[in-house]
Amino acid sequence: MALTLRSSSFFLTPIDTNKPNKSSDEFAVSVPAFPSSRPQPVCRLRATAMASSAVHHESASLERASASADGKAGRLLHALHGPHAAASSGRVPVYVMMPLDTVSPAGGGLTRAKALNASLMALRSAGVEGVMVDVWWGLVERDGPMKYNWEAYVELVQMVERHGLKLQMVMSFHQCGGNVGDSCSIPLPPWVHEEMRRNPDIMYTDRSGRRNPEYVSLGCDMLPVLKGRTPIQVYSDYMRSFRTKFNKYLGNVIVEIQVGLGPCGELRYPSYPESNGTWRFPGIGEFQCYDKYMKASLQASAIAIRQENWGKDGPHDAGNYNQFPEDTGFFRREGTWQSEYGKFFLEWYSNNLLEHGDRILAAAEGIFQGTGAILSAKVAGIHWHYRTRSHAAELTAGYYNTRQRDGYIPIAKMLAKRNVVLNFTCMEMKDEQQPGHANCSPELLVRQVKAAASTAGVELAGENALERYDESAYSQVLRTSQADAGIGLSAFTYLRMNKNLFDADNWRKFVGFVRSMSEGGRKVALPKMDSSHSDLYVGFITGKDRKQPGELAGHL
Repeated sequence: MALTLRSSSFFLTPIDTNKPNKSSDEFAVSVPAFPSSRPQPVCRLRATAMASSAVHHESASLERASASADGKAGRLLHALHGPHAAASSGRVPVYVMMPLDTVSPAGGGLTRAKALNASLMALRSAGVEGVMVDVWWGLVERDGPMKYNWEAYVELVQMVERHGLKLQMVMSFHQCGGNVGDSCSIPLPPWVHEEMRRNPDIMYTDRSGRRNPEYVSLGCDMLPVLKGRTPIQVYSDYMRSFRTKFNKYLGNVIVEIQVGLGPCGELRYPSYPESNGTWRFPGIGEFQCYDKYMKASLQASAIAIRQENWGKDGPHDAGNYNQFPEDTGFFRREGTWQSEYGKFFLEWYSNNLLEHGDRILAAAEGIFQGTGAILSAKVAGIHWHYRTRSHAAELTAGYYNTRQRDGYIPIAKMLAKRNVVLNFTCMEMKDEQQPGHANCSPELLVRQVKAAASTAGVELAGENALERYDESAYSQVLRTSQADAGIGLSAFTYLRMNKNLFDADNWRKFVGFVRSMSEGGRKVALPKMDSSHSDLYVGFITGKDRKQPGELAGHL
């Protein structure tokens, strides 16, 4: 079929859709020079799929051979394409998150592969650097311990390589489903759930005994609770298998490995689960330290400082998921969080999270060292109740950040020790757009995290927390990408590739945003009307599925 994406005139060439269809082994696509202030001639490239693939494969093989023969060449290649390249030039490369179900939860193959291929072509034409994809533990190791199936991801990597794009691949050790933006369900591997049924204490647990199966509790990191292996060993074996399978792509196509460290892939506790209506914005959340392993750790820490009573339980006055700070004895303005017990508990709770992150990242550092791929880790943008003294929602998530204490410098220093990029969310949010009763301040939070990254000497990358397609969100990202507080963004990953992104007006704004980021944050306005009715034509798909112009969005 012929898929046509109606878009802005500056990067696409009109195609006569009345001409006969191309054969299935041939494609035609308008390939632009990168947009400039004056219209540039657009060359039209036609090649058979076989010839194009052969040329590209030969080029990629030469790159990999060169990098293999000379480690410096591999590092140079990565420096040219990876997030590290941005800081010195002012250019901020933009990546796009792929759909959560890019690899089918049902069959294990690529979902909507033809539409995916066309979408990657469009992203490349827009000047996007690459894409990000979740590599789900629940899919890859579904069939049993150490039985890995990487085939769908191999197909994806090869597809991305053919389009000349780069990949950020996320080691997703969490479940998909039950949180903001989750559009499908991908649980942890069945054999892990079997162990959870046998031993429920390997799940995070709140004060009322509610278990959370979306991530294995950090309390058992070093215990052989997963069919004779510790969780850290399981994650390490998974990453080691990944490196073996994708070694020839690391550092040239796969330029970044984001290491999942908790729910939603973020370094945090699952303190605000949305599943079954447990938590609603802007509730303070709850501490997740009531499985037997976490309770044993708390007790040992209390005994070590000769305060045995402090280790008997977590705070009794911390309220429930949907309360506000002033509704509780612990988080209110002059609450227990400021007492000696409160300081002890919060220090223990947050340190356990830091140690968990460091254990996994130490393993990742050893596994991916020398591959040319950089490592990153994601920190959640918990901006509600930020303007209160206790910062309750951050505390329950494991970030010991209050009016008197900076909780992000310890996180940034831990990441810096492992040479890991700090990836932070909510870069698109403005204070004025938040509900007043929630005491939000995403702008002050981002400013604080940027300062912490600068202090620790760690690179900072960003994401938007929610799907946004408006100029206000793009303008805010442009502002936050700049080097105030001594540090700008080294890369930005946009959430997310879907049919809404390819809506004509949304697409025009997005392409303008990508160009602005490529020019160091200078805002670039694109034409609001496509007077030439230009099309992105993708003619490598044939047959009964032929669609009319502008219908690409409907197939994602």
